[in-house]
Amino acid sequence: MGDGAGAIVWLFVVVVLLIFVVIVLVRSVRIIPQARAGVVERLGKYQRTLNPGLTVLIPFVDRLLPLLDLREQVVSFPPQPVITEDNLVVSIDTVVYFQVTDPRAATYEIANYIQAVEQLTTTTLRNVVGGLNLEEALTSRDQINGQLRGVLDEATGRWGIRVSRVELKAIDPPLSIQDSMEKQMRAERDRRAAILTAEGTKQSAILTAEGERQSSILKAEGDAKAAILRADGESQAIQKVFDAIHKGNPTQKLLAYQYLQTLPKIAEGSSNKLWIVPSEVGEALKGIGNVLGGAAAGTDDAADVARDALP
Repeated sequence: MGDGAGAIVWLFVVVVLLIFVVIVLVRSVRIIPQARAGVVERLGKYQRTLNPGLTVLIPFVDRLLPLLDLREQVVSFPPQPVITEDNLVVSIDTVVYFQVTDPRAATYEIANYIQAVEQLTTTTLRNVVGGLNLEEALTSRDQINGQLRGVLDEATGRWGIRVSRVELKAIDPPLSIQDSMEKQMRAERDRRAAILTAEGTKQSAILTAEGERQSSILKAEGDAKAAILRADGESQAIQKVFDAIHKGNPTQKLLAYQYLQTLPKIAEGSSNKLWIVPSEVGEALKGIGNVLGGAAAGTDDAADVARDALP
């Protein structure tokens, strides 16, 4: 019996020792993932900062605090009411991009750095926007972002945190102001549309007038060139007729005869009220009249002779 009880006791002791060894190994060996950092305290005092990789701790002497994320983090804060310089309350949503650069300072210099960043962002935002009116706040986001980042980065530096960016996600003015702004924007769009319509009508009228002017100029130039060409043609025709007449050496009787043939054509026009008879044609007509008159007299004498010869 004694040997059996002793064996059980030794077995129990061995099992306890194995469990103790396992616990010691588990507590002494730590693996730090990439982009993480661990702060080790030895007997309650800061001892060192663990980098990614395998490390060994002294069991029951060293204590590893919760790991810190060294990647850039994004925190979106709820809308905050902010009063502008013209006493209007606007609701502003902010987004902060930050990164832990010193795990020791982030652990011991501030209790909750995320909450501290949120409160500091709200306070700085009220100070910055409080010096701007509503229009400036709506149109100066880059300026506000730059001021917020500068203040936050300077204040959080001693906490082991670097603020890389601060963005205003939304700036919501009161509903009454939103209605007024919408009406103003609608009126501005209508005004621009009216200006563009008037400008288009003006340009259209200018182009139409310019086209008509160019058309009139081209038509007038065409008429002038046509008149010149007609005049040149008539001049050449007259010159040819004149040359032909002079080469033919016509008599006055022939000219008078040609003029008499031309008179009916001249009389065809309704506007021809006055006829001009050249002096040469008049002399020719006079000669023709004399000839015709002499012929008529001779005819009368012949008639008288014939009557005298009758019984």
